[in-house]
Amino acid sequence: MNQSNRLKSLVLLAYACLTGTVHAQERKAPAYPLITHNTYFSIWSNTDQLNNSTTTHWTGAEHSLLGLINVDGKIYRFLGKEQTSYKTILSASDEASYNVTYTENKPAGDWTSLKYNATGWKSGQAPIGDDEKSVKTLWKSDDIWVRRTFNLNSIAGINELLLKLNHDDNVEVFLNGTSVYEKKGWTSSFQYFSINKNKLKAGQNVIAIHLANTAGGRFLDFGLADKLKDNASQILLAEQKNVAVNATRTVYDFAAGKVNLQLTFTSPLLLNDLNLLSRPVSYVTYKVNANDGKNHAVKVFLGASSDIAVYQPSQEVSAQKYATAKLSVLKTGTLEQPVLQKGADDMRIDWGYFYVAAPKTAGAVQFITKGSEAANAFRKGAVLSTASKGHSLSLNTIIPFGTVGKNAVERFVELGYDERFSVQYFNTDLRPWWNNSGKATIECELTNALDEYQSVVQKCNAFDKEVYADALRSGGKEYAYLCVLAYRQSIAAHTLVKSPAGEILWLSKENNSGGFINTVDVTYPSAPLYLLYNPELMQGMLNGIFHFSESGKYPHPWAAHDLGTYPKANGQTYGEPMPVEESGNMIILCAAIAKAEGNAGYAKKHWQTLTSWVDYLAKEGLDPKSQLCTDDFAGHLARNANLSVKAIVAIACYAQMAETLGETETAKKYRAIAEGMVPEWIKMADAGDHYALTFDNKDTWSQKYNLVWDKVLGLHLFPQKVYDTETRYYLTKINKFGIPLDSRKTYTKNDWIVWTATFAPQKDQFEALIKPLYVHALETPSRVPLNDFYDSKTGIRENFKARSVVGGFYMKVLADKLNAK
Repeated sequence: MNQSNRLKSLVLLAYACLTGTVHAQERKAPAYPLITHNTYFSIWSNTDQLNNSTTTHWTGAEHSLLGLINVDGKIYRFLGKEQTSYKTILSASDEASYNVTYTENKPAGDWTSLKYNATGWKSGQAPIGDDEKSVKTLWKSDDIWVRRTFNLNSIAGINELLLKLNHDDNVEVFLNGTSVYEKKGWTSSFQYFSINKNKLKAGQNVIAIHLANTAGGRFLDFGLADKLKDNASQILLAEQKNVAVNATRTVYDFAAGKVNLQLTFTSPLLLNDLNLLSRPVSYVTYKVNANDGKNHAVKVFLGASSDIAVYQPSQEVSAQKYATAKLSVLKTGTLEQPVLQKGADDMRIDWGYFYVAAPKTAGAVQFITKGSEAANAFRKGAVLSTASKGHSLSLNTIIPFGTVGKNAVERFVELGYDERFSVQYFNTDLRPWWNNSGKATIECELTNALDEYQSVVQKCNAFDKEVYADALRSGGKEYAYLCVLAYRQSIAAHTLVKSPAGEILWLSKENNSGGFINTVDVTYPSAPLYLLYNPELMQGMLNGIFHFSESGKYPHPWAAHDLGTYPKANGQTYGEPMPVEESGNMIILCAAIAKAEGNAGYAKKHWQTLTSWVDYLAKEGLDPKSQLCTDDFAGHLARNANLSVKAIVAIACYAQMAETLGETETAKKYRAIAEGMVPEWIKMADAGDHYALTFDNKDTWSQKYNLVWDKVLGLHLFPQKVYDTETRYYLTKINKFGIPLDSRKTYTKNDWIVWTATFAPQKDQFEALIKPLYVHALETPSRVPLNDFYDSKTGIRENFKARSVVGGFYMKVLADKLNAK
């Protein structure tokens, strides 16, 4: 068999490994972006039918948007779900303080029964845990046993008994001696679990809990609630006909009885317009027309939860209604307003204010209720505000469409968020880009969004087509689909601010993998999207790291890992350096900026720092000692062949920039170093039909995704044989959802697969490597914003969601653009 036929056979084999017919799936995404501005103002739908679930923040916390439409007196729900109403039976600590008895020594006897004698147990106030800032009773051992006794006068009239529970980690719950709930794992907020109400009795009762810590934090808080009957049966479901995800818009089509409703969520994240990019305002657009040729009376309701402006639903909020010259406005935020006071990964913003605004010309009616009362108020025609303070309020907006016939009528509502301050940068609080002066107002931003509505929507439509066309031209339909899906997610994991020195800062949050701010090895995989559409933002991703080193705050001869824990960029908080990884990343990205911009002016500003880093790589990079790389979840690894590639490529990148700057002798010196390392690398990594994961074990293999920059930047370092050999080998390793990251596990990273596919010598090889990622997006059981780290056989996420690294999907488009130059 000749070489060409052998390659075709491998490609066919790769396709044969894929099961399932993806085109028959109704799903269009693992989760659907609705409102996407930054890591705080980020609302998603996690079901294929928009009205099958409550909308959430990317962390999974409920950020409810409720959409209803009244057609000739019949009401249909098209967005979200009505909030469940609860009546407290036994308060958790978010409502009232309570005490428990507990022991950290395994108790003898039937410790779960009501009659148990807990003599010798300690007494403490809930919640219990190991974070001194958030608990009342400290617990730092592996196990704890807790009892809480309480009295009830009557249990008559309970509709559905629910356990209200927030726990970390494994939990066993008993009610009056009977097991009622058990789970391995943890929650990050209160959740409700239905339990048998027959186990409750009038008089004295006891809840007994065993909690086991297996990793990470410790926490326990609990109570009981009654799930009240609702009026959902009187509200019909609109029929969803279609959904389409574009780069800046998600568009749904519904039939609500005798009218059609097109619902569009637009977050105008245009990377070449920083003012528009930073404006924290999204549009929710309704387009309604009759589907039977007759006229119908129509009005549309939107209820937006005040939980969008809290960290935890237990935080009290205030809400108000007011008007500007052109807008009717609803506003909500926490009473405490703890601006930039805490940072964590699984965190929502609890400072600043959330806004719902409607054009006065639309005749909108706005009012505020409890969340549990919102749908019923619209059903009954009530429009008076019944709340101004409390928990989980609903900001309600009714848009009257009057009589609608066959011609479509369009109206829109604006959702906005004013953070006041976005991040702390080396102990200076920075305002968002749109209000860097401190003189702008959110009302002006909302008004500008109103005045520019038509032009912004037109720009978004045109840009959506451009993004899709670019990706389609580079990689085909399935690749283009992935790029479109990644666009808003990547951007919305950043915030845009200006440094005290006037430099642009485009700062990422390492979502769901530590919560670090401006992590270099998150910047690295994210980079292609920003290099492609605005290299100035790429500079904004590097500026803070350069400042950290050049100010003397980070004194090491290699690049830092991060600038802190979001939203505080005061210095690295990750526990360990990644010297080869981060130094290589910074140098490569500077070379990529130079290539994209056609000059090395940015690198010249930081030449001394870059020189320090490249000299470290020249000394330590070829055969790295035991270090972490960006795939730190895999642990330390010595003699990492892919990390060595990064060092070699980075040294050649430095030489390329030196040449561009006219530093000919410097360019020759470092080019010679890089070229000299290549044959040594080949010799050490050569494992016959592939190149090894580590130089000392030829029975291993790995994706050498760092090689891609050799092709993208035209370095011409590694011989074509390396690419041919590696690609052929990868094609024999394809599982249903992609090739594994390396030989150690079956998990993979889809951003790295795209980079690996980009250097594949043939189009059909690229498509064979990309296809499983498309299948994963449509079939993964993990319904979260696009997950980049999952098992290549099952498709189940190992960790991570909503991360910016999916900007790396644009590597093929970037490669084609730079090579075309």
